[in-house]
Amino acid sequence: MDRPKTLVLTGASRGIGHATVKRFAEHGWRLFTCSREDIPKECRVDANWAHHVPCDLSVPADRARFVAEINDRLGDAPLDALVNNAGISPKTPYKERLGVLHGEIEGWHRVFELNFYAPLELSRGFAGALARARGAVVNVTSIAGHRAHPFAGSAYSTSKAALSGLTREMAVEFAPLGVRVNAVAPGEIETEMVSVDYEPLITRIPMQRMGTAAEVASVIHRLCDADFGYVTGSEVFVTGGQQLL
Repeated sequence: MDRPKTLVLTGASRGIGHATVKRFAEHGWRLFTCSREDIPKECRVDANWAHHVPCDLSVPADRARFVAEINDRLGDAPLDALVNNAGISPKTPYKERLGVLHGEIEGWHRVFELNFYAPLELSRGFAGALARARGAVVNVTSIAGHRAHPFAGSAYSTSKAALSGLTREMAVEFAPLGVRVNAVAPGEIETEMVSVDYEPLITRIPMQRMGTAAEVASVIHRLCDADFGYVTGSEVFVTGGQQLL
């Protein structure tokens, strides 16, 4: 009997992360997750949800604790996929997104700790387990890492641009381990982060609608599938064509 495949996913409690958990669970994957909050009550009955660690990945000690705890639970077992989804786009006290000319510089550090250093350190920390499975890493970037965005803010946008660059470099470094590394760049997705202010952006989307978290999750799932076994170093835009305009 084939063993169930295993996923580690960050930012699992809502939005794209939660939709991704559901997608992988539907296909029988064993799930190890983390988020700042506990898992939703309706998910605690899911037999595939093996272990959830409440932690703040913007804190280096929490990152180290998460990696150690999951590696301890994995033991010598392989890890088939790591999805680095957790991210943050904070606002200043004046309700503006964190930019170059306003907001505390310390806020920039926190954004990069979560959006950039957490994917880097988790990928390194799980490299051995990923190599045992000849598995896959998917980093969740953003269209804001490729073009100026009216609501993203400079801190968020540049952290996601850095993660896009890291994805390419990781693809080269991890290839000798048999591990593929790709990214998914969502555009305007209907999640808790979206407000009515985003409605005018729909006119700039060729498909004339926002995407859903489930649509992003399906792309993440396929990038971890054997059908994409020769794809690495790619970044898939899930934007309805927004990046073309």
